[in-house]
Amino acid sequence: MDLLSFAASATDSSGGGGFDLIGTILWPLKWLVELVLVGWHALFTAVGMPPADGFTWVLSIVGLVIVVRSAMIPLFVRQIKSQRKMMEIAPELRKVQEKYKGKRDQLSREAMSRETMALYKKHGTTPVSSCLPLLVQMPVFFALFSVLNDVQKIGDDPNFSGVGLLNTELTQEFYDANLFGTVSLHETLIDAINAGNVTAIMTLVTLVVLMIASQFFTQLQIISKNLSPEAKTGQAYQMQKIMLYVLPFAFVFSGVFFPLGVVIYWFVSNLWTMGQQFLVIREMPTPGSDAAKAREERLARKGKAIDSSGKVVTMEKYEAEQQRLLEEAERAKATQPKRQQPVGKQRAKKQAQKQSGSSGGTGPSGNPKS
Repeated sequence: MDLLSFAASATDSSGGGGFDLIGTILWPLKWLVELVLVGWHALFTAVGMPPADGFTWVLSIVGLVIVVRSAMIPLFVRQIKSQRKMMEIAPELRKVQEKYKGKRDQLSREAMSRETMALYKKHGTTPVSSCLPLLVQMPVFFALFSVLNDVQKIGDDPNFSGVGLLNTELTQEFYDANLFGTVSLHETLIDAINAGNVTAIMTLVTLVVLMIASQFFTQLQIISKNLSPEAKTGQAYQMQKIMLYVLPFAFVFSGVFFPLGVVIYWFVSNLWTMGQQFLVIREMPTPGSDAAKAREERLARKGKAIDSSGKVVTMEKYEAEQQRLLEEAERAKATQPKRQQPVGKQRAKKQAQKQSGSSGGTGPSGNPKS
């Protein structure tokens, strides 16, 4: 509901003459959203699609998803690397937590925080890195929400236009565009219920259900296949399981209050995420996870394996590398000085007495001492 409030406030203009801070911040993003929408719309109309048809604008929204999510691929790769690093330092983090377990004084909390941040800095990662794609996408989502809500203003002002390339003519086409003859892209489920538009209600409800299902399936893939055994023992895993069932309720609210165009954007974006996660889990699974074992089995059937650097190599190269690593480990073990076993006081005393007795039993010439 906080996101809803923010998005709704982002669409309010300073009708009272005040300074619209959120509108000013979103202005460049709205301009870019309109640029992409109008660009795709021009492409589809150029190939013969009706400019005022709802499907033309729906495909333009799909094109917007493709542009936004493609631009975020570098961030997604960074997210995967960050998640891997977070898994690598998990044992060290647990040691820090155990070190200060039960200590609630201010100095201990500050010390634990400093050691934790030092670990993040040393390994070049933070928990926030895994949220970057979502954090980057949210402003675009709000900008699209604002653009679609602004389209409705042309119903009261025939000369209204967007902030960029979405001029008055295109805004009117967008406003008039509909699906199945009666479902407007700027219409919300509340609007459809108030107007008694059964087709719009069915369309929006279906999309919301599909949106929730795609989000649920994406998270289920991660939890069931792409977590290592260690990750399934922590408190974070329990929170993930809870969020798996709680998060879909947020999409129920979005389906009620967001325009159809925004719901379409969110659903298509979820499909992108689902496909992207499927590829990552299949080809770049978390080490030790069920997905990683399944990948190793697939590679083994093809006579391939994964070497120590993470590259796919032939089985011959893999076995040769394993043999080399084994020999190096044995040589390193052989060159290490033997660790002296600790001796108890009684045993040490007996050994000292034994050595003293053997050295004191003969003289320098080998004859018994007098």
